[in-house]
Amino acid sequence: MIHLLKRNLALILVLLCVQGALAQNLQTPAQFLGYELGEQFTTQNRILDYVHYLAKQSPNRIKLKEYGQTYEGRPLTLAFVASDENLQRLGQIRENNLRQAGLLKGEVQGEQPAIAWLSYNIHGNESVSSEAVMQVLYDLVDPNNPQSKEWLKNTVVVLDPMVNPDGRERYVQWYKQASNRGGNASPYAWEHYEPWPGGRPNHYYFDLNRDWAWQTQVESKQRLAEYNSWLPQVHADFHEMGPESPYYFSPAAKPFHESITPWQRQFQNTIGDYNRQYFDKNNWLYFTRENFDLFYPSYGDTWPTYNGAIGMTYEQGGSGRAGLAYKKEDGDTLTLTDRIAHHVAASKATLQATSEKAEQLKQEFRKYYANNVNNPSGKYKAFVIKADARDAGNLAALTDYLDRQGIQYGYAGKSSTTKGYNYSTGKEERVKIGENDVVISMYQPKSTLVKVLFEPNAVLEDSLTYDITSWSLPYAYGLQAFALNNRLEASAAKPVASVKETTLAERPYAYLARWDDLQDLKFMTDLMQQNVKVRMAEKAFTMNGEAYAPGTLILTRTSNERLGEAFDQKVRELAQKHQVQLHTTATGFVGSGADFGSGSVRSLKMPKVAVLSGEGISPYGFGEVWHYFEQQIGYPITVLNTSYFSNVPLNEFDVLILPTGSYGKVLDEKTLENVQNWVKAGGKLIAMEGAAAYLAGKKGFNLKKKDGNNDEEQEKEKAKQEDPYESLQVYGNREREALSSEVQGSIYRVDLDKTHPLAFGYDDTYFALVRSADTFNYLKDGWNVGVLKKDNYATGYVGSNAKKKLQDALILGTQDMGRGQVVYLADNPLFRGFWQGGKLLFGNAVFLVGQ
Repeated sequence: MIHLLKRNLALILVLLCVQGALAQNLQTPAQFLGYELGEQFTTQNRILDYVHYLAKQSPNRIKLKEYGQTYEGRPLTLAFVASDENLQRLGQIRENNLRQAGLLKGEVQGEQPAIAWLSYNIHGNESVSSEAVMQVLYDLVDPNNPQSKEWLKNTVVVLDPMVNPDGRERYVQWYKQASNRGGNASPYAWEHYEPWPGGRPNHYYFDLNRDWAWQTQVESKQRLAEYNSWLPQVHADFHEMGPESPYYFSPAAKPFHESITPWQRQFQNTIGDYNRQYFDKNNWLYFTRENFDLFYPSYGDTWPTYNGAIGMTYEQGGSGRAGLAYKKEDGDTLTLTDRIAHHVAASKATLQATSEKAEQLKQEFRKYYANNVNNPSGKYKAFVIKADARDAGNLAALTDYLDRQGIQYGYAGKSSTTKGYNYSTGKEERVKIGENDVVISMYQPKSTLVKVLFEPNAVLEDSLTYDITSWSLPYAYGLQAFALNNRLEASAAKPVASVKETTLAERPYAYLARWDDLQDLKFMTDLMQQNVKVRMAEKAFTMNGEAYAPGTLILTRTSNERLGEAFDQKVRELAQKHQVQLHTTATGFVGSGADFGSGSVRSLKMPKVAVLSGEGISPYGFGEVWHYFEQQIGYPITVLNTSYFSNVPLNEFDVLILPTGSYGKVLDEKTLENVQNWVKAGGKLIAMEGAAAYLAGKKGFNLKKKDGNNDEEQEKEKAKQEDPYESLQVYGNREREALSSEVQGSIYRVDLDKTHPLAFGYDDTYFALVRSADTFNYLKDGWNVGVLKKDNYATGYVGSNAKKKLQDALILGTQDMGRGQVVYLADNPLFRGFWQGGKLLFGNAVFLVGQ
C-alpha cells in the first residue's frame, strides 16, 4: 500500500511538473497563429482553436462552455477565467450569485468573487474585438503575469469571444478576398467598401445589439439564458464605429433611464477613470458622454444595467471600413494593430476596476436586488394582463417571454376591482380583474426590468437619444393591460389550459377556428402545406349560438374528400400543435350571416411568395421578412435578388414583397411597368415603408405623400417678417432643432376598418410603433384600412412638427389594380421581430387580402 501511494504521489508530481512546463511555454497568439495580431484578420475557427489551446494548456485557470450554435451551425462559446481555487468551485459561485439576487434560496457558501462578463464582436464587421480577445485571454492565463493573478483572486471573468460568428465570417472572408497584401490604406480602395448586406448583422440580417431585450434570434436566446444564470456585476460590450472617430468609453451620454441607480451612474464614471489612465498613458485620443446613451432597453449596456450590472459600451473607430489600414482625413493611418491595442487596454481597465472595486460592486449588487424585492421604484406596483380568449396566443407568447427573462408572474386567483392605468385608453379608470388574469408584481428580483419593459410612458430626460423611445410590452403584444398603483400579489402560476378535443364531433360537416393571433396563422399555413383546403368567412356569422368574426377559418369536408380519414387527423393534430381551439358543426347552414356555400366564404389558395433582397434593399427590412417566414411561421418563400430581378418571370409567383429600401435603381421605369402588369394580371404587391414611399406618386399607384410642411413654412416666413433675427439659427442647436421634425419610435393608436381582410383578427384599433413622419394622404381610390386621426398618439418622443404630420395620415391601405392588389404598409409591423401584435396583420396582407 505504501509503495502504491509513493508511486501515485510521484505520478502526480510528474503531472504537475508537466503542466507547469506547459504553462511556462504558453504560446502567445502570434506564436500560435504564425503571424502578429493585426497583420491579418483571423477566421472564426482559428480564434476558437486558440481559445481551446489555452484551455487545454491552462486547465486550472480557464474553462470553456459551448452554449449553443448559430443559424449557420457555428459554435457559440464562453470562456470562464478564474483563480485555481475559484475555477474548481465555479458552479457554487454561480449559485451564490443568484442567491445574492434572490433568485435562488439558501445562504451564500464561501467567499464570493465579483463577476465581470465581456462580450466581443456582436456586430460581425466590427471584427477587431475578436482579434483583441485572444490577447486578453492570453494575458489572463499567462502564469508570468502578476497583474492578472492579482485580479483573479477576487474576480471571475466570463468572456464571449465572438457573439456573432456568422456575421463576422461574412465580413472576414470577403475582406480576405478583396484586400491587397498587407492592406491598402487608401479610403477609396475596394477593401473599404463592403458589399450588401455587410457583415454587421447575423444570418437573418438582424442587429443582435438591438436584440438583447427581445431575444428574437437564436444567438440571443442561447446567450441570455447563460447570462441570466450568472447575472454579473459588470458587463462590457465591445464595438466599432466609423474610422474617423477615436475611442469611446464611459461615462455614457444622456438620456439615462430614470431606473438607473445613482450607484450605476457613479460607477460609469469610475470605470471611465480607469480607462482614461490607460489611454492617457499611451497618448491615445478618446471621448466620453456623447452619442451613446442609456435609455433603449435592448442594448448590450442597457439590458445588463436593468438586470443589476454596470453596463458599458466600448467603441473603437474602424468597423467594416477600416480593414488592415485606413488613411483618415487628418492624415493619420488607423491600423488594425492600433484598434486591437485599444480594445485590449479597455478590457484590462474594466477588469482592474472590477477587481479593485469588487467589495463595493458586490455590496451594491445585493442592495439593488434587495430594493427590487422590498422597495421597487416607480409609480406602478403591479401590472395586470387580461386573459381574453381572443388573445390566448399573444398571451402565451408573452408568458413564454417572461419565463426567458426570469420575470416572475402568476394569476389573480379571484375577481376584484381596483383603479389603474388602461393602456388601451391612456386613462386612469376602474379595473375589473378576473381570476385568470396574469399578474406581474413589482415586488420581485427583476422588478427594475419589469418597470422598464412595462411602463406605459418612459420618462425621457433628453430628447437626443440614439434609438426608439417607446416599447411597452402590452402595446407590443397587442394585449389589454392595466398598470396598478397598488400592490397586488399573484397566486401560484398555473399552466395555460391545453386545447380540449373531447367536445368535437367524430366526423363533422366542418371544423371552425377563430382568427385572432399568430398561432391561428401558423395553423392555417400548416394546413395548406398538408394539402388541406381552407376557407375563410369574410363576414361575421353565428353558429350553434356562438358568434364568429370575419376571418374565421372554415375547414369543410367538401373539397377535402381526397384526404379521406386523414382529413380529421391532420386538422386535429395541427390544432393541438398550435394550441388552436376547434369547433365543429354538422351543417353549413348558419344562424345568421352567410352560409358556407356563399360567395363571401372564400377558398384560400396556398400562395407562392417572393421577397426582394440585394443592393438598394435594407438588409434589416429584408431580414425581418425572411425570418418571419422561415423561423416564425414556417412557410416557404423564394428570395429574389435585385441584380437579376428584371429578368424574373413574375408569373411564377402570387405575392411579391418589397421590404423597405431605396428603390430608385431597383425599379427603373421598365421594371416597374413589368411589376404593374403582373399585378394587373392577378399578382399581389406588398410595399413596406421605403418601398411604399417610392411608389407614391408613380403612374398607376394611387398612394400620395402627405405634404405637412406648408403650414410650418408659412409660420416660419411670418415669424421672419415680424422679427428679422428669427432666421438667425445657432449652429450648436442644429441637432435639437432637427428633432422637431422627427418621431423616434413612438406608439400610435391606429384606427382600423376591421371589415377589411387586412384587419381581420383585430378590434377597432391597433397599436403601431411609428418611426417616421413621412406619411401619406388617405387613398382616394382604394381602401384606407389603418389611419392616424387626431389625438391618436399614445407614448414616445414626437417632435412638434412631426406630430402635425402624423394626423389624418394613412398607415395601412390597399389598392385594386386590374385583377390584383397593392398593399401599402407605411408602418413596418415586423420591426426587429419583437412587435408581436403586428405579425398577424402582416400575415393578413400575404394570405387574406385579395384571395
